[in-house]
Amino acid sequence: MNKKEIVICLGSSCFSRGNNKLLSVIQAYIKENHYEDSINFTGTHCCGKCSHGPVLRIGEKYYENLDEPTLLEILRKELK
Repeated sequence: MNKKEIVICLGSSCFSRGNNKLLSVIQAYIKENHYEDSINFTGTHCCGKCSHGPVLRIGEKYYENLDEPTLLEILRKELK
């Protein structure tokens, strides 16, 4: 079974724009929904989209300018 890949940008711009908080939101979502075995969740130093942060990639699709409600909606849609 192929794991779905989620990569959060941890570069200084994205981190200061909110990924520092979104990191724990994603971790909690994965744990609450028992996705530990089906998702590979990692961080990267920079996605190169600094002015659009916070940035997250799921598979090959990038999501930009994230906030917590938008992130949760994306996770529900992408991980169903």
